[in-house]
Amino acid sequence: MRIVEFDRIKEAVCAMCGQAACDLPDDVLEALKNARQKEHSELGREFFDQYLQNSEIARKERLPLCQDTGFAVFFIKMGSEVMIDHGTVSEAVNAGVREGYKKFFLRKSIVADPLFERKNTFDNTPAVIHLEQVPGDKLHITLAPKGGGSENMSALRMLKPSEGRQGVVDFVVNAVTSAGGNPCPPTIVGVGIGGTMEYAAYMAKKALLRKAGEHSSDDRYAQLEAEILEKINASGVGPQGLGGEITALAVNIEFHPCHLASMPVAVNLNCHTARHAEVEL
Repeated sequence: MRIVEFDRIKEAVCAMCGQAACDLPDDVLEALKNARQKEHSELGREFFDQYLQNSEIARKERLPLCQDTGFAVFFIKMGSEVMIDHGTVSEAVNAGVREGYKKFFLRKSIVADPLFERKNTFDNTPAVIHLEQVPGDKLHITLAPKGGGSENMSALRMLKPSEGRQGVVDFVVNAVTSAGGNPCPPTIVGVGIGGTMEYAAYMAKKALLRKAGEHSSDDRYAQLEAEILEKINASGVGPQGLGGEITALAVNIEFHPCHLASMPVAVNLNCHTARHAEVEL
């Protein structure tokens, strides 16, 4: 059994909050540069230039890429041989979020009650934590801050199995294109197919962690990703919803076995500022 110190997790998460807010991942930067070359709309190219300039300023000046510094969403793989001293991994992560959002002057966007008393918690907690137990003695933590604009354009539908491939294509393309400029396109489109209602939504968000341009390892789903991306980009929505060829940078699909009577499909969008940070302890 391996002990991972509570404070070590807290300090790592604190640093990740600053990193994710200010440093756009290399794969997203590369995707933006490639999209800039493909975009024919003059206004669209100007947007891409602004995205790239913004990322450079954020990196150099240590300023947030976006004023919406997001809900702190974590995907954690915890080895079965790992133990946390003086607390739980969730407690350590939330302590790190509280410290990180304060230290790096990040906007706190979380309200304690969703309906009756929408009062800010003033420390951006509680975080959303997806915890998976895996073999080994490592603790792998991924932070994916999620802004409200793109999150609000999420969609889920319980398709009939008879709707098949075309039903999936039509639903995903419509979800993305009907969102227009609300999720700050070009987006990265996460799609979850199968499982149950809540698991499809989880897979859609998890799909956003895949590097831009990295396709499904299953050829059938890789082809489906390509088809959906082509149709989305043929819609003309374009950067910021103001017209152009590039509405999405990538479509990433995750899938899971499901009930013979069901075919859940969920869509979760990341704006062009697709922020991630990860660490292994």
